[in-house]
Amino acid sequence: MRARILTVAILATVLSTALLAGQPPPQGRFAFERTVTTAGAGPRKLPVDHPLLVGGSPFRVSQKGDRFIAEEGLADLRLFDIQGQPVPYLLVHSRGREPRWLTGRLVEVASTKKTSGFEADFGRAQQLDAVRIEGIPAPFLKRFLLEGSGDRTRWTSLAADATLFDLPAEKLRQTQVGFTPGEYRYVRVTWDDTNSAQVPLPRTVRARPAVDDEGSIQMPLELEFERVASEPGTSRFRVRLPAVGLPIVALELDVAGGHVFRTAAVTESRLAGFEAAPVELGRASLSRIVQQGVAASDLRIPITPPAESEVHLLIDDGSNPPLEVKRVLARLAELPSIYFEAPAGDVVARYGSRMLQRPVYDLQAVRPSVDLARVLPASWGAPKALLETEAISADDRTPEPGGTVDPGGFRNVRPLPGDPAGLVSLQLDAAVLAHSRGPAARFADVRVLDAADRQIPYLLERRDEPLQVELTLAPADTGAAELKRAPGRQLSVYKLSLPYPNLPPATLVLETTGRVFRRTVQLGIERAPDRRHRDTWFQVLASDTWRHADQQSPAPAMSLPIAPLEGTDVWLVIDEGDNAPLPITAARLLLPSYRLRYHQPAGGTLRLAYGRDDLQPPEYDFTLLAQQVMGAPARELTPGSESSQGAGPHRRELLSPVTFWFLMGGAVIVLLGLILKLVRQGTKA
Repeated sequence: MRARILTVAILATVLSTALLAGQPPPQGRFAFERTVTTAGAGPRKLPVDHPLLVGGSPFRVSQKGDRFIAEEGLADLRLFDIQGQPVPYLLVHSRGREPRWLTGRLVEVASTKKTSGFEADFGRAQQLDAVRIEGIPAPFLKRFLLEGSGDRTRWTSLAADATLFDLPAEKLRQTQVGFTPGEYRYVRVTWDDTNSAQVPLPRTVRARPAVDDEGSIQMPLELEFERVASEPGTSRFRVRLPAVGLPIVALELDVAGGHVFRTAAVTESRLAGFEAAPVELGRASLSRIVQQGVAASDLRIPITPPAESEVHLLIDDGSNPPLEVKRVLARLAELPSIYFEAPAGDVVARYGSRMLQRPVYDLQAVRPSVDLARVLPASWGAPKALLETEAISADDRTPEPGGTVDPGGFRNVRPLPGDPAGLVSLQLDAAVLAHSRGPAARFADVRVLDAADRQIPYLLERRDEPLQVELTLAPADTGAAELKRAPGRQLSVYKLSLPYPNLPPATLVLETTGRVFRRTVQLGIERAPDRRHRDTWFQVLASDTWRHADQQSPAPAMSLPIAPLEGTDVWLVIDEGDNAPLPITAARLLLPSYRLRYHQPAGGTLRLAYGRDDLQPPEYDFTLLAQQVMGAPARELTPGSESSQGAGPHRRELLSPVTFWFLMGGAVIVLLGLILKLVRQGTKA
């Protein structure tokens, strides 16, 4: 009997295991699902395309010589057959073979008034994908038409408007052009000599045989971007990435205009000490030369792979107008292919889960023998979001609130927007900069409080772009004797009202529609009479000369520093000389920019509190907090309107004004009595 019971139990266990194995895994673990068409059983390969790259777990980039390799990614990828059984796979990289170049036999073609060129014969028809032309004396910059043929009778256009150049002085060189692989024996180059002199026959022309062992596609990603506030002479752009942790190794720009010679840098926010701050990912010189309608350019910025979902692009414009950027492209590291042994039917791929670890299959045993060049390709279907998705870019684990703080001790408490829950970024506006203890004290008094007065842990982030505040510029009279109107003296005096006193150091930016001018500009404040000044006088805070002498281009903006001030009224003085007043079209204040990153709890009501002198900078668990907030997209918020709730217990006055003046009057009376007594005693003596 015991043997029978044991046999039944074993059979039940095996049967239940088999039934469970035949069921597809819970879809709630994955964010995306895609069908893979295999076209039959056997070894197959898939590229890591853009939807998979964006939706799957991120790669790590390593450098091997001149190659950048994307490794250790897609730990959450799983393949299943139509019965729901796992299909083992491997991520296999290209073998990195050195390309084998074929040397062609050159034949010069007949020249015309506007064209010249040559043909190259490579002996037999074979798959080619690139041509390299060497030995043309530098410098040169030529546009040309590239064609290919297998029989020298029918020609196919390979590159209709290609450009080759070698400009040593500008450090620009491009002597190779790629094209869609095809079977060709002959290639023909037709130079466009319409606006440039003919070039001699090259020394050598080589063609590269197409090798089908490449990993995934290397097409660039086109990124979303927007221009943001910046100081004069610098163009700043916020570039949004479709996911965090992408294996991006360079940004390429498409810009309008002609010649370009500027320095560009790419930054992102990273944790440094007690706050997140901009860190430079890469820097390069952008160059473009245009000669007779033909352009040679290098607009590539190599970068360290970013960890965030956005980066900032900074371009030093120098004395030029702001650069017009049309497109921003991301170049990726070399991606692997997905190798698997396909079953008879189609395969289903699921991915998009942070909870899964990298699988290890017995298929690893055949890795050394996998040759991608001999493996047939499979094809991806369109990605489909599963009903029970898991956000792969956000972490639902919200940090526990900190200790309680009495909100009555703060001079300012402002409401914050509530739902939905998740990671948010809160921009600290000019009011917070002025009425808190500010950047110099690491915003020691700033707190985010919930309904129970508990602290919500946050991460302070210093932003690369400045906080911009528009100002109103109005002509005004001043009581300062130095600024009084006098014959032969033309001064334009304007009054500026800053939004708040006690702002941190800032920059005043002025714009004009004038084209040809030279003016001395002063920024200052009025001071009351003192021991050295009998009348109201003008204290100069900053002074500079604003000049422009090109009728064809707009004048650059003027920048003047503003130190922290106790008041809000500032005077702008322009010495016009004997000229008409210079038109000032805009005035804006550039302040340091900071934001807070924190997790908004579900259904919670939060407040921003600041304005207190008895607090130290908060010390939350930064390591844990950084793991949750860095590299994740956040919803951007702004605090509600500011309202003062009193000075707080640390700012209470010891004496009321009435009591103070009463005691002061009593002290004066007592003092006069003593003086009168001393005078009488002296008289009697």
